[in-house]
Amino acid sequence: MPRSYKSTEVFLQGDPRYNSKLASKIINKLMLQGKKSTAQRAFYEAIDIVLKKVENADPVDVFTKAIENIKPRVEVRSKRVGGATYQVPKEVNKRRQQSLAIRWLIDATRAKRGKPIGKRLSEELFDAYNNQGAAVTKKDNVHKMAEANSAYSHFAW
Repeated sequence: MPRSYKSTEVFLQGDPRYNSKLASKIINKLMLQGKKSTAQRAFYEAIDIVLKKVENADPVDVFTKAIENIKPRVEVRSKRVGGATYQVPKEVNKRRQQSLAIRWLIDATRAKRGKPIGKRLSEELFDAYNNQGAAVTKKDNVHKMAEANSAYSHFAW
């Protein structure tokens, strides 16, 4: 990253339907080859499908809770000490938690095959909302790795 890097987050606007910056981030990550309207259509279709399964729920709360359930609290980072490389557990800051959660959600969605992207995303969102699914499993695996390597936490400086 260059020294003169300025974050573009200040320019990010909410999505058209819910005016949520989180929804915009999910849509932008879902987008392929600049086709934002296709990504929006898939995201809104997924939210509509999830809302049929979860009654009396606010749509913004549904995807916010799903992302909250995916967010990792700790992660392991490689640290070279002497001739050995250790996996050192470190806390994850809020912005990285959110970006990892969105990335894992989209990766788990794309890993499923045989259905349109809207249906795959709705299944993954519903599973994450219920604290299940591939993205939540990924978070649990990261937490287990950090727990297993907690003996090396003194190398975190």
